[in-house]
Amino acid sequence: MTATAPRFGPSPVRRPLAAVALLAALTSLLFGLVLAGASPASAHAALTGSDPQDGAVVATAPEEVTLTFSEQIALDDDSIRVLDPTGERADTGAPRDLTSGGAVRYGVQLHNGLPDGTYTVAWQAVSADSHPVSGAFTFSVGAPSETTVALPSGEAGGGLVGALYGIARYAAYAGFTLLAGGSAFVLACWQRGAGARPLQRLVVRGWVTLTAATVAMLFLRNPYTGSGKLADAFDLDGLQSVLDTKPGAALVSRLLLLGASALFIAVLFGAYAKREDEKEKRDLTFGLATGGAVIAAGIAGTWALAEHASTGIQPGIAMPVDVLHLLAVAAWLGGLTALLVALYRTPDVPSAAVRRFSRVAFSSVVVLAATGLYQSWRQVGSWSALTGTRYGQLLLVKVALVGVLIGVAWISRRWTARLTERSGSADDADDADPAVSRPPGSADSAPPAGPSVPESDGAEAVASVEASDAPGSAGGDEGVAPERAAQLSRQRAALTATKEKRARDADPDRSGLRRSVMVETGIAVVLLVVTTILTATEPGRTEEEAARGNSTAAAAPVTGGQVNLSLPFDTGGQSGKGTVRLDISPGGTGSNSVHLWIDGPDERPMDVPEVKLAFTLESKDIGPLPVVPDRLTEGHWSASGVQIPMAGDWKVSVTVRTSDIDQTTIDKNVKIG
Repeated sequence: MTATAPRFGPSPVRRPLAAVALLAALTSLLFGLVLAGASPASAHAALTGSDPQDGAVVATAPEEVTLTFSEQIALDDDSIRVLDPTGERADTGAPRDLTSGGAVRYGVQLHNGLPDGTYTVAWQAVSADSHPVSGAFTFSVGAPSETTVALPSGEAGGGLVGALYGIARYAAYAGFTLLAGGSAFVLACWQRGAGARPLQRLVVRGWVTLTAATVAMLFLRNPYTGSGKLADAFDLDGLQSVLDTKPGAALVSRLLLLGASALFIAVLFGAYAKREDEKEKRDLTFGLATGGAVIAAGIAGTWALAEHASTGIQPGIAMPVDVLHLLAVAAWLGGLTALLVALYRTPDVPSAAVRRFSRVAFSSVVVLAATGLYQSWRQVGSWSALTGTRYGQLLLVKVALVGVLIGVAWISRRWTARLTERSGSADDADDADPAVSRPPGSADSAPPAGPSVPESDGAEAVASVEASDAPGSAGGDEGVAPERAAQLSRQRAALTATKEKRARDADPDRSGLRRSVMVETGIAVVLLVVTTILTATEPGRTEEEAARGNSTAAAAPVTGGQVNLSLPFDTGGQSGKGTVRLDISPGGTGSNSVHLWIDGPDERPMDVPEVKLAFTLESKDIGPLPVVPDRLTEGHWSASGVQIPMAGDWKVSVTVRTSDIDQTTIDKNVKIG
């Protein structure tokens, strides 16, 4: 049977859908107004200033080096290191907390009598939202010099350990969504679903996933924020130090709450599913709903306690808002997954259950809009951060996905309306003539108990039952052995279930609803991935604040003029010829900006997969100092803050790769400084 698309005329769900559209319009308006007037705040720590500043040249060695951060951080004795030109420690030990008046500052004392030269400051810490952060910069005493210290190229929390920790974070969010959302779907939308094995497996798998991910994060936490070595995951001293931190305490609390949730699951799919007395079941429903809500809020609170919501402005408001946001996500996306499983894997899902979930989903969207608006204001704060930072761009992607998801959900509501209208017509027919049977899949058409029979065996079941019922056969139940009578009864029940399943599969309204819910679930998975990436991304407020701090840093004095180079190249492959144009400004010692253009043989901009630079001062055995420029537009790359430690005849090497196997490096010596 061909499915007919749902009509778009008046329906019982018209008003709620109009409310969704109005809510979306108001949210967009408020979103812009709030972002335009937001005041500065911080989350996800970033270095906003230092003394001496990055690239500075000072006449005499300072007594200490101080670093200013955008938020509170956790440090150990080696979190801030100052290294002399030979790579030896120039500081005296553990950093001191110099925080005062809201400015988060830490300092390390330097040895007396430090010689002239270029010094490297390397730091690594854990921000108040649990993410590891790191960085490095240089300053010079007297004059810049060559240095054997290589600035770290990787970021804190990277490598294999960082990848495993990130996977565990994704799994934890997904597990919580299935655990909380699936349980809520059973209690609020379809209580008979507590006895459905597919829904039981879904919720239990969510619990197992969240528990395993939490244990993995607990063991990976030490190397994730420290050495980056996987072997340190089993260091008991490191594990103990993790337990003494706020993120460690949050993970342990989550494990304890998961123990309580195991008891909740046992009751939900055990005693509750078997309870027949309506009053007892109603009382148990209230108890499970109350206890489950407390446990779910507690688990959501472990994220709010240890991540973005716990730091920055208004943490007392942000943490409960974050809990509500996570619960709404779980109720919507987890319930959506449970509905999809129910539609595909369970014998019968009444239209009333779909209607109830539609109301739950609408309420979740309202909560998500309100809490998401507040969170966006805290983490972004300005239009420039919304479009000019990675966090803001990811947030725009998330908003677009939510919009698409609401659109698909609207289509699902139309299919639900058709099922509801048809079910209502059947109810009217039943009232007029009790002999009229309800359509398969209606609220009261539960299949008879008994084992299911595969469709391939349907013919055999039909033949067996018809033969047993034929006149003159042993088929009536009279005079038949009890074992044979029980077998015939099971066969009749299986045959009835098979016929009803075929009727449901042929139902165009139900199949249309299944398809739309499948699309919703796919979009929801992508949305969950983007949301998880957002939690590990430096918020736009902090990124802009750090950029402002770096832009006001005093640059080292420079001499010389702008350097302009034109270097032809040929990688030997197809479309492998072109010209590199390179501008180095101001072309002196200290901080420089580099712009690089690649033109093809036709002098038009040419894009290539990879471009790298390196600076080498062979006379002083300095370098190569690598530079990886960022792509701006087609054929144009740039890099800022390129440090040239001293004047001299520098060799500039440009590596151009035009395919997976075609690459060449071209060199040219230029006078800088």
